[in-house]
Amino acid sequence: MTALLIILAAIALLIIGYITYGSWLAKQWGIDPSRKTPAIEKEDGVDYVAAPPAVLMGHHFSSIAGAGPINGPIQASIFGWVPVFLWCIVGGIFFGGLQDFGSLFASIRHDGKSLGEIINDTMGQKAKKLFLVFGLLVLILVIASFVNVVAGTFFTEEGGFGFSTNPTNNQTTAMISLLFILIAIIYGYVTNKMNIKTVPASICGIIGIVVITAIGLKCGFVMSRTAWIVFIGIYIAVASLVPVWILLQPRDYLSSFLLYAMMGIAVIGILVSAFTGNASFSIPAFNGFKLENGSFMFPTLFITVACGACSGFHSLISTGTTSKQLKNEKDAKPIGYGSMLIESALGIVSLIAVGMVFNKYTEGGFGSPSAAFGAGIATMFGPEGSGIYNTIAALLTLAVSVFALTSLDTGTRLSRFMFSELFLKENEATWKDATGIRKLLAHPMFGTTIMVVIGCILGGLKLSAIWALFGAANQLLAGIALLAVCAWLGEVGKNNKMFFIPMIFMLCATLTSLIQTIIKKCGVITTPEAVWGDWFQLIFALAMTVLAIILVVEGIQTFSKQKKAKA
Repeated sequence: MTALLIILAAIALLIIGYITYGSWLAKQWGIDPSRKTPAIEKEDGVDYVAAPPAVLMGHHFSSIAGAGPINGPIQASIFGWVPVFLWCIVGGIFFGGLQDFGSLFASIRHDGKSLGEIINDTMGQKAKKLFLVFGLLVLILVIASFVNVVAGTFFTEEGGFGFSTNPTNNQTTAMISLLFILIAIIYGYVTNKMNIKTVPASICGIIGIVVITAIGLKCGFVMSRTAWIVFIGIYIAVASLVPVWILLQPRDYLSSFLLYAMMGIAVIGILVSAFTGNASFSIPAFNGFKLENGSFMFPTLFITVACGACSGFHSLISTGTTSKQLKNEKDAKPIGYGSMLIESALGIVSLIAVGMVFNKYTEGGFGSPSAAFGAGIATMFGPEGSGIYNTIAALLTLAVSVFALTSLDTGTRLSRFMFSELFLKENEATWKDATGIRKLLAHPMFGTTIMVVIGCILGGLKLSAIWALFGAANQLLAGIALLAVCAWLGEVGKNNKMFFIPMIFMLCATLTSLIQTIIKKCGVITTPEAVWGDWFQLIFALAMTVLAIILVVEGIQTFSKQKKAKA
């Protein structure tokens, strides 16, 4: 019954937040439905393509979700369910939702340009370049993290290559994911080139998902972990370069139905377990501000929950792909703000899921948080090993891998934009306008190749080595994004006071975490047990800390100038 009360309270609070605070933000900033968006004014058939609201909602939601709101809250559950619950709710409404909505709004008022361009307008060219370097470092971690997650959910220890007629969950997931790419391309073609309407196309798409799921449950696909990493690298490179309507839009939109279905199954499972007693919620309410392993709630909790409450990666998606596809400004609130609150709800669902298998999870009984998530939901329906348990666990594993792959698609495309921007001068719109070596460096193929290769190499590391940095880097990016939008709103004379507390809190939490990492790794590298991963984490943490501090100083100077101008 505890689980049922938690999910009901979460849904109620998030709805209230959307109706009240979300609407207030839209009013304060002046959302204008009559104003033409960049997707209409700059339509190019490649990146600027106006999408129906439901399709864009699917793209945005699938891209920001990834594996973050599942992995984060589950890992943070060791602090107790109350702290995680409160941070998902408060963070989602007042931190993450604010950042996502604000970033999207700022971008559509900047011709759909990136956060770097927004920073350029308020803080200058130097700050823009520093942010682009910082953002690319974060995207390397995003690509590495999700390559690791996806490859981990596709491969099996036995290795081999080919089809399996008695597939494991991983082989089933791999097969369905491959077929998912095919139906996404078909959906994109029939809706954009054959003018089939969204509703009938969506119905056919859902039927297609059911069909490929049935195929995958009977016939899996087998490859080694290394082979999957290579395949994923090639796939995300191609997906980031082709027009958005071919793969990105349709794949993310169809993926969103899996996410909605996953959350629906979870809610049904919570209801079933509440009244039948199939599973019991066993996470303690609160485990203290300091754990036995030495972790303090601050800043660890606020870094670990990540996408379930606030994620800097969302700001890159809002300003990188979503703003270029938004058909009308009125849709910015449900897509920008609403998607974040749904993700917070997914974070709560993940918390409840691990609560059903908490003892086994803390004893190391699962290979990953995603596996614990699938097992927790499946346990609500039947005992481990039963038919319904195995089916639901397989479907949920599929859903997690699909979301991680959508984040990879989008993240790689974002890195292409930002890599090109880094080498362009202010008067140069695209790589074609550049000259000399900069023309090569700004070329989409060059940036994509560099980012994918580095990300896939790092994806071969243990997830713990990457995720430890990803959480801090991602949340630090959120602090920088809040700073950037706050500065821009101040520059154009709009209310930006709601940004200061979230911005300061996120910067303090993440810089504290990175400094802790630096101190810890400095101690480790002096010992014989040190490996190259320790050096990688130290160098990355140092680079991000220095870049962030410089950007914060630039921001403070900008706020000071704005204050003097008003005086």
